[in-house]
Amino acid sequence: MDTFYYAENYELRKLTEVLVNISVIGVLILCQVLMPIHASGVKVAKVSVPDFDVNFSKEKIMNEISPQVRQKNFDNLIKEKYPKAVIADVTDGVKHIKLTKYYNGRPVRINVVEIDFKLANNLEITPVLSSNSTLKSRKTISTIAKNNDAIVALNGTYFKPQSGVPLGTLMINKKMYTGPIYDRVALGIFDDGFDIARVQLNASIKGSGKTVKVDNINQPRMLSTHVLVYTPQWGKYSPAAPKYGVGLQVIDNKITKASANAVEIPPNGYVISGPKSILYALLDKKDVKLSLNTIPDWQGVKHIISGGPYLVKNGEVYVDMTAQKLGAIGGRNPRSTIGYTSDNNIILVAVDGREGSSIGMTLMELANFMQSIGCVGAINLDGGGSTVMYVNGKVVNNPQMKGGIPLSNAVVLTKIDKS
Repeated sequence: MDTFYYAENYELRKLTEVLVNISVIGVLILCQVLMPIHASGVKVAKVSVPDFDVNFSKEKIMNEISPQVRQKNFDNLIKEKYPKAVIADVTDGVKHIKLTKYYNGRPVRINVVEIDFKLANNLEITPVLSSNSTLKSRKTISTIAKNNDAIVALNGTYFKPQSGVPLGTLMINKKMYTGPIYDRVALGIFDDGFDIARVQLNASIKGSGKTVKVDNINQPRMLSTHVLVYTPQWGKYSPAAPKYGVGLQVIDNKITKASANAVEIPPNGYVISGPKSILYALLDKKDVKLSLNTIPDWQGVKHIISGGPYLVKNGEVYVDMTAQKLGAIGGRNPRSTIGYTSDNNIILVAVDGREGSSIGMTLMELANFMQSIGCVGAINLDGGGSTVMYVNGKVVNNPQMKGGIPLSNAVVLTKIDKS
């Protein structure tokens, strides 16, 4: 049965190649026919035909439709892009690259995973939490990877060390888990590509003829005047309301309780916490509706993971560390980053540091490296002690703590769930 199936596919591929060749030849013939002619006294307009490289056009077409041609081109691309590196095949369309660069004569060990999704079309990249039930959790990268059947995993965005709650925007499968802080940059993952932008929350609660702005979701309170929403992933109870504030319990879009103390978060609802002067207006009719969106309005976005700062923006090195209030992460450190190329290859990078055999990178060095390997967009992820990369069942870099510290979240490469 397998042999028959392979034979069918082989014949189909050969037929496809023949049809492409015929199409290319047909275009050439048509171009020749449309050259200036005179027939029956009728003057046909002159058509300008551009130079046509038959071999290049055929190769380009075959690269798009033939897995064998694309795989060969991907192999060559990786060899050219990472000279003197140790390159290993992880699975179809996925390469693991180990290399060492030198800065002022001192070494930096780098692990790279590059993914061509036209070859790895049964795989997807997505952020995941260390726990399916709560934000307040931390696990090692190996545990997170194994729990998600991941082929590759890299530590994700910043998190609060004491609790594990992610600090910044995190959306998984179109569900918003945490909102942005300090207008920091985030990567948006779509079915057909990627985008990077500094993300803000565009959220509100409507009820009793009023619209109340929501300042954040499942994040630490910055100001007593902010209105925050806490979902079941936060935990069993919301924090106590701020001074002169109130917490409103919402079940099935209906306000069911108001208290200045910690309020139980219902599994089929949420808690709104903020100033009484703002929230009491919603108690008139008690029916409310929560709307969660982002600025920019990323229509169709499936996943969002924040980080910061920018490293590469529109193909140019761009490091806005001060603007994103990330001054504490300067200097030479272990680094983690995610970027994408013009043809939507994803690149994951882990840089070892703080040791004699690998001194780490500055943000500018990392940005220049990501640009040099073809990234048109890239952002910095949580680094330092958090930097850890997992490939095919094992940790492949050398984190400060063996196996890596327990993490709040990660970026993983997994098989597409078609259920």
